[in-house]
Amino acid sequence: MTKISFLGAGSTVFAKNLIGDILSYPELQDATISLFDIDPERLRTSEIVAHKIAEYLGISPRIEATTDRRQSLKDADFAISMFQIGGYKPATVIDFEIPKKYGLRQTIADTLGIGGIMRGLRTIPVFLDIARDMEELCPDAVLLQYVNPMAMNCWALSRATGVKTVGLCHSVQGTAEQLAHDIGVPIEEINYVCAGINHMAFYLRFERNGQDLYPLIRKVIEEGRVPDWNRVRYEVFKRVGYFVTESSEHFAEYVPWFIKRDRPDLIEKFNIPLDEYIRRCEVQITGWEFMRRKLENPELDLSKEFAEAMAKAGVSPEHLPLVVHHFERINEVERSNEYGSLIVHSIVTGQPRVIYGNVPNHGLIDNLPQGCCVEVPCLVDKNGVQPTKIGALPPHLAALMRTNINVQEMVVEAALTRKREYIYYAAMLDPHTAAELDLDQIWRLVDDLIEAHGDWLPQYH
Repeated sequence: MTKISFLGAGSTVFAKNLIGDILSYPELQDATISLFDIDPERLRTSEIVAHKIAEYLGISPRIEATTDRRQSLKDADFAISMFQIGGYKPATVIDFEIPKKYGLRQTIADTLGIGGIMRGLRTIPVFLDIARDMEELCPDAVLLQYVNPMAMNCWALSRATGVKTVGLCHSVQGTAEQLAHDIGVPIEEINYVCAGINHMAFYLRFERNGQDLYPLIRKVIEEGRVPDWNRVRYEVFKRVGYFVTESSEHFAEYVPWFIKRDRPDLIEKFNIPLDEYIRRCEVQITGWEFMRRKLENPELDLSKEFAEAMAKAGVSPEHLPLVVHHFERINEVERSNEYGSLIVHSIVTGQPRVIYGNVPNHGLIDNLPQGCCVEVPCLVDKNGVQPTKIGALPPHLAALMRTNINVQEMVVEAALTRKREYIYYAAMLDPHTAAELDLDQIWRLVDDLIEAHGDWLPQYH
């Protein structure tokens, strides 16, 4: 019987998707689903959802819920991380509001930038604690790591622990589907090779039956069909010749070119949604509250009230029906495009698959620093996750990635040594922060953020 520990199971919708994916496989339908969260209310909601998924599928897995992380991890075969240290309030709000006082604006703030730096500093110590528990309680388990900042977290884990870890994201497969839609080619007919770092990997090949599909992507620009929400990435594609995996709102804050306080015209031209993650958090919180009420009282008709609350939280009219439908179908199982269940199934059954994973760069990409966290194709079977050697990336792509890797390295160094100076260095080297602030401002911003986060951060010297 396979035991899977969900760390941060109070992320109900995400946990629901992965539980549904996993339990859809006959070989995994007797698995133990162990749900852990520090929030008893959210944990209870996720437990209800897990039981409803089992009922929907007509199966009887063992489902347990606990606020004791060690109990959840004991004898686990897999652990899946999906938590956010510090939550929306206070931590995420702090990450946005204090930089804003310096004129530094962000969109998502979970991967790079000053927000990604602070999130990494909050998160890495928790992962090191989890890894120590795993080394004691389930030393052979595989950690499926979904928490941002992905590269920083995975790099720290690989440097400081022996836990078998693969970082997972949906940007590679998700962007491939978006591009397939843009060029009118079924995704099932497309073959691609993608490599780089998380949220900044590029499609080195994008083909159908050996035919290069990049000319069709260029035609999207030539014919004026670039989606309004995707202008940043198409602009980068036009300049560098390869398409990047992470969304436009994310990518805009990994580089110094798009978000500038003295250039509001750029924000408008590239349709960059400032403070976007704040809006998304409000939507998720609203959705979770209505979902909880519906689960506890299935006969309640909350559709109208729910739609009004979602509109107030910032969901646009054209997206409102889809968002409402998404939360209202919480009891149903529809396979997601996440890699987590595929990895579990392949390791348990031996069925070979290729996924994209974030792993240490041990000879995988020649012109990126050895040991950093890279995103590459990986074979998965009974032998576990086996990364593919890519060789050298186009030099300009590797150079662009190194601007982000520099920041990641300094954050990992700060987290592992507890030396405050590396936090300053990370902020100094961050492309967006350095483009907007001078050195004195960067120093004061870091000090303000450390003070504001208080006990959410360890002590630095």
